[in-house]
Amino acid sequence: MSTDKTRPAGRRDRSRPGAVPPLRAPHRPRQPLRPHQWFAERLLAVLSGQRPVHWMLGHTIGEAYDQLAELAPSTPLGTGHRRPVVRACHGTRPATGVVEAFASIATGERVHAMAFRLEQGPDLRWRCAAVDLGGERLTAQR
Repeated sequence: MSTDKTRPAGRRDRSRPGAVPPLRAPHRPRQPLRPHQWFAERLLAVLSGQRPVHWMLGHTIGEAYDQLAELAPSTPLGTGHRRPVVRACHGTRPATGVVEAFASIATGERVHAMAFRLEQGPDLRWRCAAVDLGGERLTAQR
């Protein structure tokens, strides 16, 4: 039996374990999405054909749902075979409870512009009130 008290019983080598390098970088928690970033992703999913329009029920007010219902069948942001992504999204607060946002959407080599307005209701939930693509106001045809 070994007389060395620093080694486990039965261990005969004299090497000691060294520091083990970490397998990956330390985990940093993700920042929560701001309302305009969250809505940009949802609007992109609908306007690219990845999600149905009714996915936005309860998240729109006024004519915004009608605008999406008009646009969704033509999938204006779903052109090509590549999945579109939100490249950047920024918002401003012109008044309390209002965010006016714009996002650049990349589909392969093409970049599209999307603007939208969010309004906060009395229940403190944000809802989309208007959507614009490429500078043209999208209105429901009646």
